[in-house]
Amino acid sequence: MYTTNASRGLPRHRSRHPGERYARWAARALVAALVVGLMWLVVAFHLNGQWMFALLFLVLGAALAVVFTRRSLMSHRYIFPAVAGLGVFVIFPLVYTFGISFSNYSSSNLLSEERVRAQLLSRTYQEEGAAFGFSLHREGELVRLYLEAEGDPAGEGTKRFASPPLNLANQEERRIGVQPTDRPPAAEPLAMREVIAARGALQGLRLVTPEGLELRMSGLRHFAPMLDRYEARDDGSLFDRRDDRVLTPDQQIGFFVTDDGETITPGWPVAVGLDNYTRIFADPDIRGPFLQIFVWTFAFAGLTVLFTLAVGFVLAALLQWDQLRGKAIYRTLLILPYAVPAFISILIFKGMFNQHFGEVNMILDSLFGIRPEWFTDPWLARTMLLVVNTWLGYPYMLLLCMGLIQSIPRDLFEASAVDGGGPLTNLFRITLPLIIRPLTPLLIAAFAFNFNNFVLIALLTGGNPDILGASTPAGTTDLLVSYTYRIAFQDAGQNFGLAAAIATLIFLLVAGLSLLNLRLSRVKV
Repeated sequence: MYTTNASRGLPRHRSRHPGERYARWAARALVAALVVGLMWLVVAFHLNGQWMFALLFLVLGAALAVVFTRRSLMSHRYIFPAVAGLGVFVIFPLVYTFGISFSNYSSSNLLSEERVRAQLLSRTYQEEGAAFGFSLHREGELVRLYLEAEGDPAGEGTKRFASPPLNLANQEERRIGVQPTDRPPAAEPLAMREVIAARGALQGLRLVTPEGLELRMSGLRHFAPMLDRYEARDDGSLFDRRDDRVLTPDQQIGFFVTDDGETITPGWPVAVGLDNYTRIFADPDIRGPFLQIFVWTFAFAGLTVLFTLAVGFVLAALLQWDQLRGKAIYRTLLILPYAVPAFISILIFKGMFNQHFGEVNMILDSLFGIRPEWFTDPWLARTMLLVVNTWLGYPYMLLLCMGLIQSIPRDLFEASAVDGGGPLTNLFRITLPLIIRPLTPLLIAAFAFNFNNFVLIALLTGGNPDILGASTPAGTTDLLVSYTYRIAFQDAGQNFGLAAAIATLIFLLVAGLSLLNLRLSRVKV
């Protein structure tokens, strides 16, 4: 009969190998270090005002600590890294994008209201009629700054000031007192190129006159009194001293607004509800291009699947022909485009379709005397995209069809031959009906992939030619995903909120296709 250490009265931990104990301690130390690191990220993001990221890492750290400290959750430790990665890189971006779609987040509304207020309060302006011309005069290894007023509105004598000897190698911001003087220094003034070289140090100087007037550099030839433009008031508004007007914070649009309705940039993000979704369908300058791109996206994805399936199926059927010799060589050659990185093939095709020097137009010109404008005509550009994408996608369909055709029992073809059936009868009555059912989920997956085929559009056409009259960057060859990218990162306003709303719609469409794919695959959801 076998006995255990517990039955002998020995401590349980002695039954473990020393290496196992060390591994356990190392794993615990690693988990503790990860938890500490995540908590540090929580504090760092919280201090920077990024509460969503702070909440994300707080939840992640708490989940890590709970899963790896409770014995009852031991079985979940192995799947935890995958679930954590799913949450960080999939679920969180989706939730974050969905949240942005209900805001006016853009390049003009990036900062918080507090930072916008602080930025406006830091702005200055030059007092009119009080500029001082300046010159630099060398005194040994140091330099003396000489100031002379360019006009005295009061009619008094010209005001002149001189600074103590300065070390212009020091570019830190500093306050220097200047004293009245009767004449400039005896040394010759430095040349303009030397003034330009010392501009960094001069911009850091704050010159203070005996009357308490502070002068700052306002050009390569002038120092002038620089006054704070805005003054904060108790009710939260700002007073513009230069233009004599009041700026009121408008929480509906996220900007400071003047008395006459002018908005002052920058602004801050505010919730706008369903405004971004409403703009997509209500604003004619957005609705028209959006619907055009929406229809083209479905047509592009559907036609790509149709063409690649047709080419791949026909080639796979030909490769199953018994009388065909050298099948291995043909398979290798036909599948070879699948092994070449897509971006290389796309760039090669971009050169081949060049309107002036491309091989395609050279051949068409020599044969038919025509040179199509592939990149400027909308329909030709779309045709070019379908041709290139068919070339890139048919090897995948070829592999699928070859595998499915080989699984068809040969008895069916023999029976068809007895009944007098030919190759076309076998193709449309036996082969195609038997492979289309298992192929359907894969076709839907291919449709979803081409629905978001950003790389092809970005590298081949860039979405061009543009749609005329659109208020956002939109092209006739744009897909919804490239259209979203252009709104978010290529538009002058970088409207992230509108782009997030379109991205949310894309997600719902692709999610619907995925659910349909699972249903057709007979996977219970």
